[in-house]
Amino acid sequence: MPDKTLRIPTPDGFADAFAAFPAVGARPHPGVLMYADGFGIRPVIQDLARELASHGYYVLVPNFFYRHGPAPVLELPEFIGEAERPGIFARLMPMIEAHTPELVLRDAGAYLDFLTAQPEVSDGPVAVTGYCIGGLLAARTAEAHPGQVAAVAGFHAPVGAASFSRITAEAHFGHAASDLTPETLGELNRTLDAAGLSYTSEIYPGTIHGFTMADTDAFDPAGLRRHWERLLPLLKRIG
Repeated sequence: MPDKTLRIPTPDGFADAFAAFPAVGARPHPGVLMYADGFGIRPVIQDLARELASHGYYVLVPNFFYRHGPAPVLELPEFIGEAERPGIFARLMPMIEAHTPELVLRDAGAYLDFLTAQPEVSDGPVAVTGYCIGGLLAARTAEAHPGQVAAVAGFHAPVGAASFSRITAEAHFGHAASDLTPETLGELNRTLDAAGLSYTSEIYPGTIHGFTMADTDAFDPAGLRRHWERLLPLLKRIG
């Protein structure tokens, strides 16, 4: 898949970004805004974007921590295991805490405007997807832009912190078994029902938080396959 790095103008400067898309010369394709997990843009995220692009989508992955510098904002080892996590999270959590809902929404509109302006992106609605904290950003983006976002997905994401009242997109939330009990899943799904969402929300059996990320000790190949089995049909909503 062709790919490139870009700079997205935002109210607070420029966010660097990674984009993957079908071959040059092909017709325009539906756009997907993809939010990385808290570890940010790195080879495993780029591989996920390229895989999604191979199914006929233009995928834009912004560095949502751009206020702290260009990606990679954190220096990461090639593999993130139990020994590496404490040091990484000590540096990561202040950035997550500083990325307030207000900043998320200021950026979301800029990301969507940039995505839909790309010549490789077809007219019409877009999708938003994300991993871990990125799944929460995806839900907040869909909530803030109901007329523009037709599909939203989050994987091992703390979506319970989102507001669903204005989401009109069809949604899928794939939860790690270590993140939710059946009882808390039921509570979340009752909230989604009350908001009137068209959705699926399920626990992926045997998974732990971060199961889609092949560069971590949380990776679960079956969980990643299930993620594609849920995500790709959902994206048919946008073309």
